[in-house]
Amino acid sequence: MKIVETSKIEEAVCRLALKACVRMRGDCQIALLAAKEREEGAAKFVLDTLLENEEIARKSGMPICQDTGMACVLIELGQEVFLSGMPLADAVNEGVRRAYGEGNFRKSICDPLTRKNTGDNTPAHLHVEIVGGDKVRLTFLPKGFGSENMSCLKMLTPAEGRRGIVDTIVEAVKRAGSRPCPPVVVGVGIGGSFDSCAYLAKKALTRPLESHHPREDVASIERETLDRINALGIGPQGFGGKTSALAVLCEIAPTHIAGLPVAVNMQCHCVRCEEEVL
Repeated sequence: MKIVETSKIEEAVCRLALKACVRMRGDCQIALLAAKEREEGAAKFVLDTLLENEEIARKSGMPICQDTGMACVLIELGQEVFLSGMPLADAVNEGVRRAYGEGNFRKSICDPLTRKNTGDNTPAHLHVEIVGGDKVRLTFLPKGFGSENMSCLKMLTPAEGRRGIVDTIVEAVKRAGSRPCPPVVVGVGIGGSFDSCAYLAKKALTRPLESHHPREDVASIERETLDRINALGIGPQGFGGKTSALAVLCEIAPTHIAGLPVAVNMQCHCVRCEEEVL
């Protein structure tokens, strides 16, 4: 049994948030550089500008986007870990509160009806999975709502099958157009239940952009949808071009015999995601 003080989780969340809000993930930068080589005209200019913005943010410590997002925290908690100290959710929220204050990041969380801002970007959107081992894996994903608002979940019928899944993903990106700040990264959940399917789509966004699902039938959906999305011609920031998406990343789970849930969680061109293991 390993004892982990939740104060260490608070510190880690604060560190991850301070990093994530001012820089894009390395694989995202590589993908944008590769996309720039394929583009010309306005599309190439836009990608140059996005990369310049990333460099300025990283060097200055300023947010890479003014929407520093809803703090999404994914935790894989080893079953051999004993948490000591304040409740886990309190520790996560305190880490978010500190980071968004210290970093002078925009506080965007409010009551859905009164619209009154909570003032410190809490509460975080917290997901906890119990896994084997004695480690705590923390992933911080600040999720802006320009892209989040373009996400969707559809309860397909089993008869719609693979074609229905592919069409749902492509149609979601087509309908979104320039609004989620393309070229987008598309997280997809397939199966599970109404709620767990959406979580799968969110979790998919934490995967490396160059990765492929280990199941070939799922990986083939990733490849086909990426090709079809890039054939739409939306292009960087909607100015047209060959690169409307950088990646499509799918996660899958068993579902009921009568259902086929599909969730599409949109991410803008800037993947802000940091991870730490305690």
